[in-house]
Amino acid sequence: MIVTTSETIAGKRIVKTLGLVKGNTVRARHVGRDIAAGLRTIIGGEVREYTKLLAESREQSIDRMVEDARAVGANAIIALRFGTSQTMKSAAELLAYGTAVIIEDE
Repeated sequence: MIVTTSETIAGKRIVKTLGLVKGNTVRARHVGRDIAAGLRTIIGGEVREYTKLLAESREQSIDRMVEDARAVGANAIIALRFGTSQTMKSAAELLAYGTAVIIEDE
């Protein structure tokens, strides 16, 4: 399945728009990661613990969005976007959403 942030796909034409598809995950922080991240904020640099957590969350959200698109018969998703929200003090939601479409070669 092609997934893109653009509204078009080079060499393809959209023959049918199926609508909004989405996938989300809610992740809680881990005390061990918080301690390591806190130490990193003192010395500076990338907070690798959270970089990894967010990367995993993005991938899981995309995978769930693709499942949603397949369920409605799509073979591509255009206009992919991400949204985030804090659900409680130590947990956040990451949402991937886009437009499910059927594409064909031009």
